[in-house]
Amino acid sequence: MNESPGRLPASASQGEGMAFVLASASPRRKALLAQAGLVPARIVAPDVDETPKKRELPRAHALRLAIEKARAAGAGAMPVLAADTVVALGRRILPKAETDAEVADCLRMLSGRRHQVMTAVALVSGEKIRTRIVTTRVTFKRLTPDEIAAYIASGEGIGKAGGYAIQGRAEALIRSINGSYSNVVGLPLCETMALLAGAR
Repeated sequence: MNESPGRLPASASQGEGMAFVLASASPRRKALLAQAGLVPARIVAPDVDETPKKRELPRAHALRLAIEKARAAGAGAMPVLAADTVVALGRRILPKAETDAEVADCLRMLSGRRHQVMTAVALVSGEKIRTRIVTTRVTFKRLTPDEIAAYIASGEGIGKAGGYAIQGRAEALIRSINGSYSNVVGLPLCETMALLAGAR
């Protein structure tokens, strides 16, 4: 694990003091920004269809949605920050689980396997678009039926890409992480701070 959820990136102060709009209703992204000392001037929940296009690869899907979310926020003069996180098994995009059955399906697929978590971050200011894509490799332990049932009962997987939230009980089910921890939570802090600093 390269980052701890309680540790700020060295460049965190670079984006402080910048007025921007966060195009996300995710409490996790808001909390991560607050951890880095950033409070959006406004938060907008963009209305964007997140259904993958036919044969769309995970990386392209995340990047497209991040840009669409930023544009949909329509914040006027202030830069708009948006992100999209995708959990992928190879070329397959796992769903944002909406039911216990979907959480179970995702966990069975992830059990004992390594997968990728990709977050695309977009900062839109007028006609200018800056983006970053960060990939973290996560490996689950081999899960027993009882472990899957207990996680489903916690309710934490509902509404989460890939059916799990690493910042909760799922962390005990994960054998290894290669890359940014905050990326798996939903926003790679180091790269996000670099985007904001570059827009000043």
